[in-house]
Amino acid sequence: MTAYHGEQVIAAILKHDSKTTSYKIALLRSINDVVLMYPDMARGDLAVAIPLRRLAELWVAYYWPFADEFAPIYQGARAVVSGSLRNDLAFRPALAALQLEWKRTVQLSVQAGDGFFLQAEMRTPRRRKSYSQSLQSAYDTAVAAVGKALLMPIKFAGPGHWSIFAQPIRCDQLPSSVRALPGTQLNELCLVVPGELWAAFHRLSLYVEALCIHEWCLFTEGVTQDPGRNVTRGEVYTILTARPDNRRPLSWERNQIDILLHENVQFTCPWTQKVLSSPQQYDLDHLLPLTIYPINELWNLLPVDRQYNQHTKRDRIPDAPKLAAAEPWLTKAYANYRKLATLHSAVQEDALLRFNGLEMIDFEAQLARRAVRFIEEVATARFAQRF
Repeated sequence: MTAYHGEQVIAAILKHDSKTTSYKIALLRSINDVVLMYPDMARGDLAVAIPLRRLAELWVAYYWPFADEFAPIYQGARAVVSGSLRNDLAFRPALAALQLEWKRTVQLSVQAGDGFFLQAEMRTPRRRKSYSQSLQSAYDTAVAAVGKALLMPIKFAGPGHWSIFAQPIRCDQLPSSVRALPGTQLNELCLVVPGELWAAFHRLSLYVEALCIHEWCLFTEGVTQDPGRNVTRGEVYTILTARPDNRRPLSWERNQIDILLHENVQFTCPWTQKVLSSPQQYDLDHLLPLTIYPINELWNLLPVDRQYNQHTKRDRIPDAPKLAAAEPWLTKAYANYRKLATLHSAVQEDALLRFNGLEMIDFEAQLARRAVRFIEEVATARFAQRF
């Protein structure tokens, strides 16, 4: 498969035939998002295995705003079978139940971007544990329901059956030439993406996302909604591009860093090199901002100069020279995390979910190097605002 053929395959998934649901669009967008979030997997011609659960988690985020129990936005025809009206989405009941449980948890109105925030929270083990068992169970039920629905667009992505993607396979049955995403469990069912196709997604990430959103807007605008309900492509665009605020404070992380500061451990702001020696001096900053992608993994959270963060950086990313210059200060911050057992364990756990091949020897320097490269690649792919 040449680079040109990779682009043809991406187009074929969207354009092969008329769509009766938005599943094919969601499949393409979820693969594209995974490629963006794991750029260091794009090496050589090796195929990459994505756990179906990882794709399903992203579908939860995409379909979240369409599942409002009181103002649903349908994603396909609702056929009458044996006198009963079937759901447009097989997983709509499970997703609606998850929304209700989430609303009880946050005690706030549900927002379009909450699905992205919730899936990011559930990807981080220590943050997942902070939620009620009922919310965890509702989330797992929704992800499992979506996972079953995923098999249909994978099977029918092109002409015939399994013509673009092979039938998903368990991780422990993958050939040695296929690399699995970090954190993949041996018993997980995986979608194998050929290396050339992965590279095409990596190269065209921003354009694939824009195409998916455009197609999704057009598709949804053409779906018959409830009487009196008119959904425009502009409304759908706003929904599909919504990004979350930080609906839960980073209390645990701040408390751990405050403990270090009270023990006279000093941090240095990676952007200003100002020494931070008290809780009043710092903000806990998302190196890759929430507005670009919600990642609450600890390697992405660092103490920074509060004034600079609030008035200069905000939700932007440093330009390439500033980001490269910050690498030693990231190494120092990660080394400080090592001084507290809880932080040390958390940053290792989070980093191993994101990056392959990290070794315990010189771990902090490796992590800083990988974090800087990751942030730069995402910023470049998304034409993010820089400072």
